[in-house]
Amino acid sequence: MAKQDLHLTRNIGIMAHIDAGKTTTSERILFYTGKTHKIGEVHDGAATMDWMAQEQERGITITSAATTCSWNWNNNSYKINLIDTPGHVDFTAEVERSLRVLDGAVATYSAADGVQPQSETVWRQADKYNVPRIGYVNKMDRSGADFFETVRQMKDLLGANPVPVQIPIGAEENFKGVVDLIKMKAVLWHDEAMGADYDVEEIPAELVDEAQEWRDKMLEEASNFDEDLMTKYFDDPATITEEEIIAALRKGTVAMEITPMLLGSSYKNKGVQPLLDYVCAFLPSPVDAVNIVGTNPETGEEEDRKPSEDEPTSALAFKIATDPYMGRLVFFRVYSGKIVAGSYIYNSRSGKKERISRLFQMNSNKEIPMESIDAGDIGAGVGFKDIHTGDTLCDEAHPIVLESMDFPDPVIGIAVEPKTQKDMDKLSLGLQKLAEEDPTFTVRTDEQSGQTIISGMGELHLDIIIDRLKREFKVECNQGKPQVNYKEAITKTVNLREVYKKQSGGRGKFADIIVNVGPVDEDFTEGGLQFVNKVTGGNIPKEFIPSVQKGFESAMKAGVLGGFPLDSLKVQLLDGSFHPVDSDQLSFEVAALQAYKNSCSQAGPVLMEPIMALEVVTPEENMGDVIGDLNKRRGQVEGMESSRSGARVVKAKVPLAEMFGYVTALRTITSGRATSSMTYHHHAPLSSSIARTVLEEINGRVDLIK
Repeated sequence: MAKQDLHLTRNIGIMAHIDAGKTTTSERILFYTGKTHKIGEVHDGAATMDWMAQEQERGITITSAATTCSWNWNNNSYKINLIDTPGHVDFTAEVERSLRVLDGAVATYSAADGVQPQSETVWRQADKYNVPRIGYVNKMDRSGADFFETVRQMKDLLGANPVPVQIPIGAEENFKGVVDLIKMKAVLWHDEAMGADYDVEEIPAELVDEAQEWRDKMLEEASNFDEDLMTKYFDDPATITEEEIIAALRKGTVAMEITPMLLGSSYKNKGVQPLLDYVCAFLPSPVDAVNIVGTNPETGEEEDRKPSEDEPTSALAFKIATDPYMGRLVFFRVYSGKIVAGSYIYNSRSGKKERISRLFQMNSNKEIPMESIDAGDIGAGVGFKDIHTGDTLCDEAHPIVLESMDFPDPVIGIAVEPKTQKDMDKLSLGLQKLAEEDPTFTVRTDEQSGQTIISGMGELHLDIIIDRLKREFKVECNQGKPQVNYKEAITKTVNLREVYKKQSGGRGKFADIIVNVGPVDEDFTEGGLQFVNKVTGGNIPKEFIPSVQKGFESAMKAGVLGGFPLDSLKVQLLDGSFHPVDSDQLSFEVAALQAYKNSCSQAGPVLMEPIMALEVVTPEENMGDVIGDLNKRRGQVEGMESSRSGARVVKAKVPLAEMFGYVTALRTITSGRATSSMTYHHHAPLSSSIARTVLEEINGRVDLIK
């Protein structure tokens, strides 16, 4: 029974650019699967608007991360776990962590806008986590809607292989329905019933030829995945059955070779039921997904787990939410075995066992208590004391660490303080909880000023955090002006001998090391410390070598110019000496710390600032002003393209320091007609004159800037 159930489970998400209609589509899916209210409310727009208001307030789409619903297709009842992913670029981490636990995704596009900048970002993220997709072109009722143009852009811009399995009947205000190329029937919705009802009819005469042409293209693609189908396609296409087409297209989708394309207008309730049918038909179940691979923390060997209840338990915590009634709600995906309510589970990061008091399946905003969450399923648990996003939960006798997720470093920070002193504890508790939920949000105390500095992925990200502090934790904050998160680097290699001697009453301290300190090799891509031990002949005993490495590693957290971190450093330990009585591990660690400071000040230190990749979509007539403004902001314009709606897309690399308040400035220049999206690209060295200004502001070492 359990095996059969897994075949009928779909863990899916809806991924898209902002405003392509993700939330409306999710909302309609919940409506048609019987999860939400009568259609009247949807028709009044009440549900959609409430939902969006929440989305605007919270900056994340739905309060729950995963909603479970069911859909009947082909005489089977399918269980669909729908995970919501936000579209805004500041919440990239939120999308990454959702994709990590999905088996399939619905890539949604606006028919009027086609493939937009953020559509590309989420597409690449889905490639990274090997998530098969089907495409859904939404908003077919909007003016300028063009299904075939969006399909063409997916080929050109995303390098995808889109295969339409439907074509539209009408477009813009005349959008009536779709031709299903697999069944070769027309599906027409009734406007007056808000799309709840539809008729299946013969294809309108004027569309028969076009439908046949697109059906041939679809069959040609499908035949690549099934030899019998290929034979029939060449001999007698009329003998091909619906089941054969679906099976072949499913094979191609799961192998990520093709993306079946569907279309509709979620707002007008058209196209959602066939979309659900094809989610069940084409997207993989947990059984189709490849076995999850992890590392055994004891042996360092790779191990894999099959999606089966008989395997040892492994699960990944992908989101932590603070629920006002239940406390910390941890969402996890169980890959193998099962997690039982009231039992203990081992956390391979902390090395501790945790008792899970209660388990839930999330149903929109209601929690349904569960006895257990089994392999291939997604659920939420309460009762964890020490857990972070990306932790692996497993069987203590069979520990495993599933690839945890890498998140980009925050690029922007602001100082915050509570408006009244008595709120200090509430503030630190609130910040601690928000940092547990969001791995791209960090909190630290500035050693020089004693201020609390919060850092995140952008201005919007931090605005949402401060808004949540106010709403959820009832703390009003004063905030400083945004600060860029600089880094430091060195440009030259320096040879140095560092001797650390300290004589006190009893035993002294002694360590002597000779090191080369410089930039890392070009082929060293991991970041961090590249440590090479070249000591021979026991001049430094083996047990002290790790202390030298540890000293340099901890020193890299603060550079010599302004105390900003160094991302990478190469240290060659060439030689040294020790004292049989006075040398110990701490002495060598301190020697390494001093060697770091002394060598970095001679090694041509530079200040590095974050550079952002910016895309601005602007009307043609404002393009000159937009580019002029970017030049003033030290931006480098890299290209200008035409978008399909006649607007121009300007791509540029711009220092983050120059981009504060850019959204407002852009509105002013273009009378509110341009939009922009910005993502972190890399850190680059600052010119010496700007570096001096930055260091003077924070009382850094201006004298070291050449």
